[in-house]
Amino acid sequence: MSIPIADTPLAVTDRLFFERADTALGRDEAERVLAATLARADDGELFLEYRESEQLSLEDGRIRSAGFDTALGFGLRAVAGESTGYAHAGELSEEALRRAGASVAALAGEPPARKAEPPRATNTRLYSPANPLAALPFAERAGVLAALDTYARGKDERVRQVMASIAAEWQAVQIIRADGTRVADLRPLVRLNVSVVVERNGRRETGSFGTGGRFGFERLIGVEQWQAAVDEALRQALVNLDSRPAPAGEMPVVLGPGWPGILLHEAIGHGLEGDFNRKRTSAFAGLLGRRVASPGVTVVDDGTIPDRRGSLTVDDEGTPSGRTVLIEDGVLVGYMQDRLNARLMGMAPTGNGRRQSYAHAPMPRMTNTVMMGGTASAEEMIRSVPRGLYAVNFGGGQVDITSGKFVFSASEAYLIEDGKVTAPVKGATLIGNGPDVLTKVEMVGADMALDPGIGTCGKNGQGVPVGVGQPTLKLAGLTVGGTAA
Repeated sequence: MSIPIADTPLAVTDRLFFERADTALGRDEAERVLAATLARADDGELFLEYRESEQLSLEDGRIRSAGFDTALGFGLRAVAGESTGYAHAGELSEEALRRAGASVAALAGEPPARKAEPPRATNTRLYSPANPLAALPFAERAGVLAALDTYARGKDERVRQVMASIAAEWQAVQIIRADGTRVADLRPLVRLNVSVVVERNGRRETGSFGTGGRFGFERLIGVEQWQAAVDEALRQALVNLDSRPAPAGEMPVVLGPGWPGILLHEAIGHGLEGDFNRKRTSAFAGLLGRRVASPGVTVVDDGTIPDRRGSLTVDDEGTPSGRTVLIEDGVLVGYMQDRLNARLMGMAPTGNGRRQSYAHAPMPRMTNTVMMGGTASAEEMIRSVPRGLYAVNFGGGQVDITSGKFVFSASEAYLIEDGKVTAPVKGATLIGNGPDVLTKVEMVGADMALDPGIGTCGKNGQGVPVGVGQPTLKLAGLTVGGTAA
C-alpha cells in the first residue's frame, strides 16, 4: 500500500480497518463493543493490525524462494487484577468483535473503582511511515541479489557459495481504548543478509553479515551498502579459514563493541523485564536500589533511537516508547514495564508492552538494550590481558531467566597472548551467570556502538525485532568452552 506522506497514521489506519470494501466493521460499532466489553475491566484495548511482508532469497546464483504475505485482524484484551482475557480473529467484522467481546468480558467482576489511565499522547515519529514494499519494484530487488552474487564471487577465488536474502515488512496498527483514546503507528522494517562460503585445501568456512532497520530500501540496497555487507561476510569467512580450536578454561575475556551486546540482551536484559520481577522468577527480583554491577556500568533500554530495528514510536499498548535506565553506575534503578505489570508493581509503564501480532497478548519486552560507554580504549584492555579471549561476534545462545545462567557461541574470536591479539579461534563458547558477569566488568570502552540491525528476540513463543549495543568491555574472568587439547 502506498500512502500520501501528509496523511496521519490515524487517517491511514482508519482507511485500512474501517473503510475497506471487504470488511464489515465501522469505527463507531467497534468503539461501542469495546466500551461494553471493558466496562467491568481494569484495563484493556482493541489492537487492530494490517501487515504486508516479503522475503526474497538467492543461493548459487539463482532465486531460490520468494514469498509475499498480508495479514489483517484484531486482538481484544480485558485485564482484571492479575488476570488477562484475550481473543483474536483474522477478520474485521462486528460479529467477530462481539464474539471476542463475549469471551473476554466473562473475566471481569465488579466495576473497578478507578480505571487505568490512558497513555499520554505524543507527536513524535521515529521513522518514516512509508511502505518500503511500495517503493521498489520486485525486479529491482531481485537484480540486487544477482549483482551481489557476482560481486562476491569476483572478490576472491576461494568463494564457493553465496547466499543472500532481502526481507521487508510494513505494519499498520491502531489501538483503541474503552474511553475512546486512539493511537496509531505505521512501521517499516527492512533487512539484508549475506553468507559466503570459502574453501582452501579442502577446508570450508562460512562468514555472515546482516543489516537493516526501520527505513526504506534506498538505505539498504545501494551499491555501497550491499558491497560492504559482502566484504564483511567474506572477511569473516577468511578469518575462520585460518582459525584453530579455541582453548578452554577460566580466563579474561574482552568483548567487542556492537553486536556482542546480544550477550547483554539475553543474559541480563530479560531478567530486567517487569513480569519476571513481579513474579519473582528473575535473578534480579527484589534488588532495586542495590548494586548489581561494577561501578561504571550503565545499561538502558531505549526505544526512541530514530530508524533503529528495535525502536517504536508507540508500543503495542499505545504507550510512547521511552529511554529507561535499568542499571546506573552499577546500581539497579528500573525495570522494563508494560501496563499490566507496571500497575501491579506500582510503577509507570515504560513503553515496553510488545506483541508479535494481533494474535498475541502484549508483555514486557526489550527494544534497543544498550550498555553506555566509558573511558577506556580497546587497546588498553587487550594490553592488560596476559592470556585470554577477544570475542568480536556472536552466534546463538541461551539463558535461564531464573538462575541467569547463559551459554553463547562466538562466531568470531581471537586469542590474546602477552597483551596482543594473535590467532583466530573456532568453537569458543562463553559460559556464565548474568548477574555475576556484571560484577566482573573491569574496563568499559569509549567506543559504544549499536548492532547493524539484525536482532530478533524470542519470549513465550513470540518474536519481535530488537536492537543491542555496547562498547568494548573487559571481563575479569569467564568460563570459555573450547575444543583445544
